Amino acid sequence: MHMPPRIAAAAAAVLCALVTTTAAPLPARAATALAFGPCPDSVPTPPAPDRVECGHLTVPLDHHDPSGPRIDMAVSRVPASGTPAERRGILLVNPGGPGGSGLPYAVTKRAKLPASVRRAYDVIGFDPRGVGRSAPVDCGAMGGLFTAPGRDPVPVGPRAERAYLAAQRHMADDCARGAGTRTLPYLSTEQTAHDMDAIRAALGEPRTSFLGVSYGSYLGAAYAARFPHRVGRMVLDSVVGPWDWYDFDVVQSRAMLRARDTFFAWTAAHPDRFGLGGDADAVRGSYLRVRRQLAARPVDGFGAAEFDRAVYRALGRTERWSGLADGLRTQLTDGRVDGLRPTAAFDGPESRNYEAANRIVKCADGPGPTPGEIVADLRGLRRLGPQPVLTGLEATACAYWHHRPDRRTPLGGPAAPPVLLVASAHDPVTPIQGAYAMRDLLPGSRLVTLDDDYSHGVFASRGNACVDGAVGAYLVDGTIPEADVRCGGPGLPAVS
Repeated sequence: MHMPPRIAAAAAAVLCALVTTTAAPLPARAATALAFGPCPDSVPTPPAPDRVECGHLTVPLDHHDPSGPRIDMAVSRVPASGTPAERRGILLVNPGGPGGSGLPYAVTKRAKLPASVRRAYDVIGFDPRGVGRSAPVDCGAMGGLFTAPGRDPVPVGPRAERAYLAAQRHMADDCARGAGTRTLPYLSTEQTAHDMDAIRAALGEPRTSFLGVSYGSYLGAAYAARFPHRVGRMVLDSVVGPWDWYDFDVVQSRAMLRARDTFFAWTAAHPDRFGLGGDADAVRGSYLRVRRQLAARPVDGFGAAEFDRAVYRALGRTERWSGLADGLRTQLTDGRVDGLRPTAAFDGPESRNYEAANRIVKCADGPGPTPGEIVADLRGLRRLGPQPVLTGLEATACAYWHHRPDRRTPLGGPAAPPVLLVASAHDPVTPIQGAYAMRDLLPGSRLVTLDDDYSHGVFASRGNACVDGAVGAYLVDGTIPEADVRCGGPGLPAVS
C-alpha cells in the first residue's frame, strides 16, 4: 500500500467554565485517594454479585503547571471478582475515539473479558478530559457538520474544494470559540496520559495495566512513552498507526475503499438475497445510484453526507454488512432510508461532544496538514474511487487550528516494557500496517493477528478463542509470547 509522503518521511470562555465548574486554581498537591459512590444513569449496572462505583479526581488542566487551573475527571470501577491471591491490580480501559466515553466501558467491556481477567483486575473506566463528565467540550455548529442534510462531503472541482476547505476553517473557528483558545493545547493525548497516572496514584497502585482499543492504543503508547516505569501489562487492540493524525486518516480512507470493494463482491455473491447485482461492478452501480439519488434529493434530512456516515459505520463491522445491503435495496425499490439511517441521533449531545473532542484531541497531538496537501489527497482518493468515503478525514480541520503544536505526541520508546498488540488482518478502521509500525516503537512486543477477519475491535469482541486465550493469559500471567501469534479468523460474514 502506498503511504502518504509525510508518513514515509517520517482559557477563554470555556476555560473559565472548566475551572469554575470544578475548582478554583489550587496549589500543587499530591494526588488524593478516589472516593467512590453511586454512578450516573449512563453507567449500566453489572449483574450481581459484581458492582460498579463511580467517583471523580481533580487534576491540573496543564500537568506541567500543577499550581494552575484544575478540572474534574470522572472515574468508574468494577472490583475484581477473585480472591486476594488472584488479584493483579487495576486494568484501565479506553474504548477509542478520540472522544469515546470510558465511564460505562468499565462495565460493558468487562462483561466480555475472560473470567480469569475479571477475577484478576479491578477494571477502571474513565472519561478522558474533554469527554462526557470530564470537563466536556463543545464546538457548536462545527462548520456545519450537524446540518441535515449536510453538504456533499466529496468535493468535485476547484469550487467545491474551496467550499470544503472553508468548512474546515469554520470548524476550527467554532472549536476555538466553543472550547477556548487557551484550553485547546491541554486537551491532548499526552495530558490524558498524565491523567491516567494520576488515577493510578489516587488508587494507590504501583503500576497501571491497560487495555486500549483503537484510539485507546494510541493513548496507551503515549502512557508508555511518558511513564514506562509505571506500565504493568498493556494490551493495544486495533492499533492506530504512530503517525500524524491527518496521515493516519488518509491511510484509513484508502482502507475503506478496499473494504467497500470487498463488500461489493460479498454482496454480489448473494444476488437472490440482496438483489443489488450479480457481480461486484453491478453492486457498485447500485450503490452509486443510491448515493446520487440521495445527493440530488435527500429524504427526511438524509442526503449524501448522512449516507457516507452510515457506510463508514457499516464497513467497520461485518455484522452490519447485511443491514447495509438491505438498506441499499430498500432505497432503490421504494425510496425509504430507514435501513440506512442509524438508530442514534447524530446531532445529540453525546455525538456533539464526541465530534468536538475528536477534532480537538487530534489537533492538539501534533502538526496539521496544509490546505494544499488536503486538496492533493482528496484528488488522489477520488482517483482510487470516484465516490470515496471521507467520513474519517477528521484531522483536516487541523490545517486551520488556532493552536499549532510543533511536535507529535511521543509514543512508545526503548524504555517501555514489551506489550501485546492485537489486530484484525483486514480492519479498515485501523489498518494493520499501523500495528506493525507501533510494534517497532515498543521493542520486544508481540502482535496477535486475527487472520481472515474484516472488522474493527478484536480482543473480547470477535469471540475468537485463540485471540482471547493468548491475551487473557498475558494479562493474568504476564507472559509475552515467544513470537507473534496468528489466529484463524471467521472469514466473510454468513448471510441470514
